[in-house]
Amino acid sequence: MVMVMMVCLTAANVAWGQPKPGCSGSCGNLTNIPYPFGTSLECSFDETFLISCNDTTYQNGGHHKQAYFPNSFIPITNISLRDHELRVSGPIARDCYYADDEEYDRHANVVMQTNSKFPVSSKRNVLVAIGCEAIGAIESPINYDALAGCLSLCSQVEEVKNGTCSGAGCCQISIADGVIDYSLMAENLFNHSDFNPCDYSFVVEVGAYSFSSLDLVDLQKRESFPVVLDWAVGNYQSCEQVNNSSTACQSTHSECYNSTNGPGYRCKCLEGFQGNPYLVDGCQDINECEIWNLCVSQATCHNNVGGVECRCPKGHIGDGLISGKGCILKDDKYLRFAIPMGFCLCLLAVLIGGLWIYWGLKRRRFMKLKEKFFRQNGGLLLQQQLSDHKGSIEMIKIFTAEELKRATKNYDESMVLGQGSFGTVYKGTLLDNKVVAIKKSKVCDKNQIETFINEMIVLSRVNHRNVVKLLGCCLETEVPLLVYEFITNGTLYSHIHDRTQDSCSALSWKMRLKIATEIAGALAYLHSETCIPIIHRDVKTANILLDEDYIAKMSDFGTSRLIPVDETQLTTLVRGTFGYLDPEYSQSSQLTEKSDVYSFGVVLVELLTAKQVISFARPERERNLAMYFVSQMNADRLLEILDDQVPLNEEIIEQLREVADLASKCLRMRGEERPAMKDVTAELERIINTN
Repeated sequence: MVMVMMVCLTAANVAWGQPKPGCSGSCGNLTNIPYPFGTSLECSFDETFLISCNDTTYQNGGHHKQAYFPNSFIPITNISLRDHELRVSGPIARDCYYADDEEYDRHANVVMQTNSKFPVSSKRNVLVAIGCEAIGAIESPINYDALAGCLSLCSQVEEVKNGTCSGAGCCQISIADGVIDYSLMAENLFNHSDFNPCDYSFVVEVGAYSFSSLDLVDLQKRESFPVVLDWAVGNYQSCEQVNNSSTACQSTHSECYNSTNGPGYRCKCLEGFQGNPYLVDGCQDINECEIWNLCVSQATCHNNVGGVECRCPKGHIGDGLISGKGCILKDDKYLRFAIPMGFCLCLLAVLIGGLWIYWGLKRRRFMKLKEKFFRQNGGLLLQQQLSDHKGSIEMIKIFTAEELKRATKNYDESMVLGQGSFGTVYKGTLLDNKVVAIKKSKVCDKNQIETFINEMIVLSRVNHRNVVKLLGCCLETEVPLLVYEFITNGTLYSHIHDRTQDSCSALSWKMRLKIATEIAGALAYLHSETCIPIIHRDVKTANILLDEDYIAKMSDFGTSRLIPVDETQLTTLVRGTFGYLDPEYSQSSQLTEKSDVYSFGVVLVELLTAKQVISFARPERERNLAMYFVSQMNADRLLEILDDQVPLNEEIIEQLREVADLASKCLRMRGEERPAMKDVTAELERIINTN
């Protein structure tokens, strides 16, 4: 029996790899080239599936056949017909230093160019960057737009941990759908030539790479990594757009299904069949009787087209299946009457009491679930805090889940105001027609509920015209919902960077200076004038809202932390936005008020230049706006990088220089050398009043 199963499984594997009749099914080490792929146009479905089988010469003079896509140097190592996947050898980008800071072996930008239409699998691959202070990214090879990227940090080899890519010496990030060919970028921010001479960036199949500290030296001389591509047929067609005569699903016993990564469709054999669905008669019936033991011992197995039948012996009833009723003697009076009678009684009981029990239990379960979430999310603690602080806290309302569900039309997509890595913000209209913003977070740390409630109490006390007001919360859902006042005029980010609208030209230099002063005042208030100092931790233009009068409002306190009055710093997991993140904080994990000062300095640079804080479309030395700005200031080239939308005159130039000097102070690498936010506010107010 074991031999029969082995023969059948071997035959199944061969059937999966069928080439077109009369065509070669191998090329060198690629021993399985199934149709629709082929090594000539006559043997492939169309030119998209054409494989070039070329001679490859090694350094020792040997020759070997190797499969490629036409006009590409990316080797193909495996083609899977069943999974519709194709494995290739992907390149590695590297950026290396000598000990004397002189760069060498620079392959910092490497293009993965297969010249195919097959996208990189978003589920089967990740982008990996290796090194200390290393940036790894993949970009579009056409316009160099960033598609994904991550930052790896460490200062000594002892900080890294083998087998993990969590950001210390090695980082990884998933890849979006629809990425076809791409450009790899590796960038070394600092010289660690003593223990990490090179930084690396590469895309690799999930599970095919495990990080080791030895990789910091020379990546153990690896030249490539396996990358999985998803393939489909049909020139931007779906199953609904092709008819039976033009579909690539040629086998009678096959069916079509749409690709989930990029355009096109795929074919598969129907259940009970195996083989190549792209060939006429390619899907053959599986003899389940020889491969699997589906029938009980008394039954006889009979193979049918696309299925199996287990026949019970004479005098027995049932379906004969091990997973079914099996075979039962007809003359067993107890079974003959007990089974039908029991079935009827159960059915009657279900019909009489089913609906009543169902609705009762469902309502009770729903009420218990809401009560569970309310307690779990700190509802009792919040009620106690509100009672203890009655009169000292401006009314913070506890909303019900039904109120917010109705306000957002059951969280309809049309009500979405914005989305980020921590959650989604919806526009909602309450029963009193008040318009609010409702933040629905993705996750909630159950171990930090008491801290969450205390921070919400503190935020409810924040009363500043330039801080978005917290109105209330809902604790009856799995993840707490926060309700804020609704600000109508969008984000400062959209006003600066969306050049397709008139909003950009509406921001004169006078308005930008006013907005900067207002936000500086809000941060100074949070740092110095609240009962417990609050560090925002994610200051950026996307979190600065403008109302109809262009009054700035600081928003999104999802990552904010309270600093106890007897402490000046707090050790936390590094949170923030790449480009605005304080480098000292990212290295030490020591959070201080000066981390907000650095981020505010980046906002000032954005207001001065109207440039993106991170852009892989710019030359390498200009990609990080903050670092580029500091270098230009040191070279006395401020006027070269200012926003050309700001008209220049003697008075404005003087203000621009003073604000630029202030931004440079905020961007100092050491936090202790940066000014406090109250000093930043005072300086901005002086600039406004003296010019």
